[in-house]
Amino acid sequence: MITLANIRDFLKRFDLFEHYYIGKLDNKQDKSLGIYSLKRSEPPVTAIGGDSSYDIKGISLLIHYNNNADETEIAALRLFEKLRTVKDVTIGNTQIYMIQLLMPEPVDVGTDDKGVYERVIEMKIYYERKN
Repeated sequence: MITLANIRDFLKRFDLFEHYYIGKLDNKQDKSLGIYSLKRSEPPVTAIGGDSSYDIKGISLLIHYNNNADETEIAALRLFEKLRTVKDVTIGNTQIYMIQLLMPEPVDVGTDDKGVYERVIEMKIYYERKN
């Protein structure tokens, strides 16, 4: 099992943001990354005849960067590329089989009420199920 906190700690290794949050962006500080469960979920993974050897965790990443659209896009693309190319991943003590990005690039979701640009990356993490 992996948690949002495990994923937050994994993403900190890339050193792309100043602030990392799970659940809620407190005070919406610039150059922040919020880690959330994906709103749409899938049924549990079950193999015919018994349990499967993996599970899937849906994740939504909110890049809340600054008042410059270009800098925000670049920050989001850097994270996207890291996730797209990372290999031999362990999150917590759990082996990751695959990170599946669900969109071809980070999605522009506009600005917040203070004019800070935001982008979203959605992904699924396929990981080793431990009994």
